[in-house]
Amino acid sequence: MSAAIRIQQVSKRFGATQALDRIDLEVRQGEFFGLLGPNGAGKTTLISALAGLVRADTGSLAVMGHDVQSDYRAARRHLGVVPQELVFDPFFTVRESLTIQSGYFGIRDNDNWIDEILENLGLASKANANMRMLSGGMKRRVLVAQALVHRPPVIVLDEPTAGVDVELRQTLWHFIRRLNEAGHTIVLTTHYLEEAENLCTRIAMLKAGRLVALDTTENLLRRFSAHSLRLRTGGVMPEQLTCDAAESGGWWSMPFDGFDEVEPLLARIRAAGCGIDDLEIGKPDLEEVFVRVMQGQPAETNELNAELR
Repeated sequence: MSAAIRIQQVSKRFGATQALDRIDLEVRQGEFFGLLGPNGAGKTTLISALAGLVRADTGSLAVMGHDVQSDYRAARRHLGVVPQELVFDPFFTVRESLTIQSGYFGIRDNDNWIDEILENLGLASKANANMRMLSGGMKRRVLVAQALVHRPPVIVLDEPTAGVDVELRQTLWHFIRRLNEAGHTIVLTTHYLEEAENLCTRIAMLKAGRLVALDTTENLLRRFSAHSLRLRTGGVMPEQLTCDAAESGGWWSMPFDGFDEVEPLLARIRAAGCGIDDLEIGKPDLEEVFVRVMQGQPAETNELNAELR
């Protein structure tokens, strides 16, 4: 089985800016894959190269085994991209826009699928509304619909929920999950890290055009993050307990690996004469992983990437 997306040694420079630097990446068919990174990391450039909108300086990109340059038509037919920017034609209704988009791929009599998309994205009531009359959130829903109208096996979502309401997020993710369960490959870029943590089975992180982390979400959380015991005491915390702890706003945060460590830790605090006024346990989260990776742990991430190739 060929990879859904294969990116090999891809580099791209814009003037003095190295947007992509020798990216090697493979997304398996049927994956829900996260592509994360700060602004300017190269995520949108990589997506643009995958869609054939930007030509890479070196390397190759393929969608479902079709090279995006030498076999562009087949590659583009297998790919649906939801862009980050709100781009729309103000002269057509929602339904007309989707019908025209279908025509770009040579698809006719697509009304049943268009109706299903409209219903699942909460656009049915806006089907005959002019695009320029829609709110920003509704326009973003139409962009998602346009990416899906030709039933591509690979769907790339570039910040699909940026600046939209909770209702759209829930509606969108419910529909996208269904598509993923039906076998569609999903690639997601987002600044909402809780979305990536909840949805993506594997994650790649870019920084300054380079791939700096690549692993399953579970492994990243286990390797770069930890549980933490957060508590507020009524006394002075013993010095021997503060070497690995951090204090902020009267709360102490102490990392631990297993829950069997919690009771001995609490016992030591009580034995030192500190009363515990409040306590909570924090789970590992992707935000902590992201911050630590962006701050730089090159030996670990290089080793991690090598394991997965």
